[in-house]
Amino acid sequence: MPGKLYVTATPIGDPDDITVRAVKILNEVSFVICEDLREAGKLLSKLGLKKELVTLNEHDEAENTPEIVQRIVEGDSAALISDCGTPMFADPGHRLLDDLIAFGVEVVPVPGASSLTAALSVSGLHIEKFYYYGWLPVKKDARAGELTRIRKFREVIIFLETPYRLKNIMKDICDTFGRGIETVLAFDLTLPSEKIFRGSAGSILDKVAKQNLKGEFVLIVDNRNHKTLHK
Repeated sequence: MPGKLYVTATPIGDPDDITVRAVKILNEVSFVICEDLREAGKLLSKLGLKKELVTLNEHDEAENTPEIVQRIVEGDSAALISDCGTPMFADPGHRLLDDLIAFGVEVVPVPGASSLTAALSVSGLHIEKFYYYGWLPVKKDARAGELTRIRKFREVIIFLETPYRLKNIMKDICDTFGRGIETVLAFDLTLPSEKIFRGSAGSILDKVAKQNLKGEFVLIVDNRNHKTLHK
């Protein structure tokens, strides 16, 4: 009888945000599939757990997926985690899920922390629907082209980005949408350094530049009516 794959959310910052169910699953599975051995090892150590760790990342996904699939099909159960938050958002593992589903293996969600929903919950915006974009292109010209393309979407638009591109992304948002576009920047969510900036893109850019902020962030742009705030 095949095992199961548990797609397991882990904390996005504060380690206390791990769920009771996630701890139970991590303790019970045969092995844990992770992006990075060091990050996964730190998490399990904090939980007092010792588990076999198998990596699945952009460098070894093609090589490791068949072996993982075989183990689960033959009866082992596993937890899939990302470095933080809920897996499968621009994370490795899609090939693994496709193969397991094709074999009829049960794939089980273990929900928990998500930077996306955390940012939305404190945005102060009245949101019934939104457009999730995710990560913008690395190269400036490609990024500018994408922002110009999605500017026509009259929706709340959500971006996720890496720590060292915050200032550049904010500049590009100002250039494309205008400095007055209503924006929310959720920075280092659940960490002691957490900050929530609300206001115009221009005012947030000025704060980011002044404080030289570098950290994980979620950026929310309210493009529904292209409402312009004080710049």
